[in-house]
Amino acid sequence: MPASTITERIEEVRARINAACMRSGRSPKEVTLIAVTKGFPVPAIREAYEAGLRQFGENRVQEASEKLPAVDDLEGVTWHMIGHLQTNKVKTAINLFDIIHSVDSLHLAEEISRRAPHTVPAFLEANVSGESSKFGMSLSEIGERYESIAALPNIGVRGLMTIAPLAANPEQARAVFCQLRETGETLGLRELSMGMTGDYETAIEEGATHIRVGRAIFGGAARA
Repeated sequence: MPASTITERIEEVRARINAACMRSGRSPKEVTLIAVTKGFPVPAIREAYEAGLRQFGENRVQEASEKLPAVDDLEGVTWHMIGHLQTNKVKTAINLFDIIHSVDSLHLAEEISRRAPHTVPAFLEANVSGESSKFGMSLSEIGERYESIAALPNIGVRGLMTIAPLAANPEQARAVFCQLRETGETLGLRELSMGMTGDYETAIEEGATHIRVGRAIFGGAARA
């Protein structure tokens, strides 16, 4: 059996998005599919673009610095920074990316605001599960620091972001997604960046507005 193409895999992902939305009484228009291009070459980005995708995400500033100039001819593309952002790479990041999903501290938010020449759309990253291997603020920390971050002049807080624990059964991620949604509702933030290849359908059922999918689109063994 021949391997499926990127275009075919995108169609499959969209079908699964539609099914998850139908199960949860949502419109597929409420869900933004971000194609995670970490580790994948420029031709793969171009194929995904030709298949209709316009939202792309990278995890590392260095890799993005090398790849994004090679696709700057693609019109209407939005680039999302979805990986951990170090403060010493903020200046480069805000020149590369349109949206930052990984604001994981007040200090990082202050650095973005200080260096940005314009308002940067951002998601606050939550470490809902409390895993030591993950970045992000606890939900209680986000509650405590939200007003301070939202008051910064060049940060536009759009919502919350999280990465669920790696699990064989996506149902194990449901509680994490639910907690993020409830925190967002408390803060008046409706946009939720949550869900990856292994659990994006569950994330959609729990209210995800942005899902970050790599492997299901481009193939390979990466977790995204």
